[in-house]
Amino acid sequence: MKVMIRKSASGGLTAYVAKKDLEENIVEMEKPDMWGGNIKLSNGWVFALPEMAADTRLPITVEARRLEGD
Repeated sequence: MKVMIRKSASGGLTAYVAKKDLEENIVEMEKPDMWGGNIKLSNGWVFALPEMAADTRLPITVEARRLEGD
């Protein structure tokens, strides 16, 4: 599923899922640099992100796999 990750105005990170027209805050990250681990959105969805360099510039659209959530 295509997910766009960007910095929000408040300084946090948000994820936008175009297919679902959904934008949520990222509330948990498995790895400090996010890439290659799981992220959890404020609505409970969990996505597995691809491996990327820690200094990857945002915003970026990636192919992420949804693992759980309603």
